[in-house]
Amino acid sequence: MRESDVSIPLMCLYKSLLRPVLFSLDPETAHEFVMESGKIARISLIRKLIQSIYDLKDPRLEVSLAGLKFPNPVGLAAGIDKNCRTVDLLSALGPGSIEIGVISAKPQPGNERPRIYRFPAQNSLINRMGNPNIGADAAKKNIEETRARCSDLPPIGLNIGKTTATPIEDAPKDCAYTLKTLGALVDYIIINVSCPNVAEYSKLQEKTALTALLSELNAANTHNRPIFVKLSPDLAGSQGDDAIEVCLEQKVAGIIATNTTLSRDGLPPGAPPLGGMSGATLYPKSLATVKSLATKLQGRLPIIGVGGIASATQVREMMAAGASLVELYTALVYQGPGLIKKIKSELLGQK
Repeated sequence: MRESDVSIPLMCLYKSLLRPVLFSLDPETAHEFVMESGKIARISLIRKLIQSIYDLKDPRLEVSLAGLKFPNPVGLAAGIDKNCRTVDLLSALGPGSIEIGVISAKPQPGNERPRIYRFPAQNSLINRMGNPNIGADAAKKNIEETRARCSDLPPIGLNIGKTTATPIEDAPKDCAYTLKTLGALVDYIIINVSCPNVAEYSKLQEKTALTALLSELNAANTHNRPIFVKLSPDLAGSQGDDAIEVCLEQKVAGIIATNTTLSRDGLPPGAPPLGGMSGATLYPKSLATVKSLATKLQGRLPIIGVGGIASATQVREMMAAGASLVELYTALVYQGPGLIKKIKSELLGQK
């Protein structure tokens, strides 16, 4: 069997053996189990073994964006590793980039459980996590230790979110603290102004609030890290246009589209009303948002496409719509760790 074919039987193994075990657990319990078990990849020999199975490198896949070189266009979205504890494992799966976070200035527990809901028939999730994380100071230690262990990481993005208890008007200083604390340890910054799981969070996308936030972050960005803004797929009309205008005025490096959605299109009746929907049911909306942004931007800012991506075909569709890179998350839950290698193999035209 060729190396490029290995991911397919591994994905079958995941779906037939491991996924049923994980899906017998509460979704958050299953996630925590994977994250804690993944710490075994901190052992160098084990990480190299995982890389030998799951990674696939080819210079034809490389993408340059915002002064960074990405080994391939398929990155991991925020939310998988909120506290930078399992980057060793995630990087061994061969992503082109990894977003850590959301990380806030202060530690916070997030919303009450249960707060993740699976929809296997639709390959989708709803989460209302509320950005639980250990805070910037504790995350710094984790990132420093990861950097010391791993010298071959892809670009690492820091997804910054406002501390939930911080008033909207104080969000700029709150987020700037996280940037100042962690900016030197990462390769690019993502400012999350579109989380649907924290009260009033979406107000950060409004023109005045977004201008104040980005102005403060630009001033705090002493290491000159590229700053991307993550927008909602639910932005309507002039609000979306205002967000684009501010991003251009503040000279951000690009836009990430999209976050999860409050829509329940594609899900069965009775789906929980609170929380953001991700996965296959989000994909049509995220693709449409990327197309709309690309039309409005006309190349003035690059776009990273996120939301329901699960195949090489969808990666191509996103990039044809205007995305320079893509990220995924929910598809890993349903298809397993061999997915990234499978997508890269298909992008290269391998069978």
